[in-house]
Amino acid sequence: MNIPLFSAIFSIASTVLIGVLMIVVFVNDMTNMQTVLGAVVAGLVVSIPIALVVTKRISAMTNSASLTPNQQKTQ
Repeated sequence: MNIPLFSAIFSIASTVLIGVLMIVVFVNDMTNMQTVLGAVVAGLVVSIPIALVVTKRISAMTNSASLTPNQQKTQ
């Protein structure tokens, strides 16, 4: 697995998910500390599998694109 790519995708995914969950928390006026921290933790946990899937798909696309036509026929 491409760790630098995973790190970049994870940072983007976690930032977006935490932002969305924070908006949901604040719009519903649930501004106590436990709810805010729960939104942050949930955003981080949910973004891990998203980052894994996206990293694997991007790696697969770039690996197949970098192969020569002869190498693609053998796979």
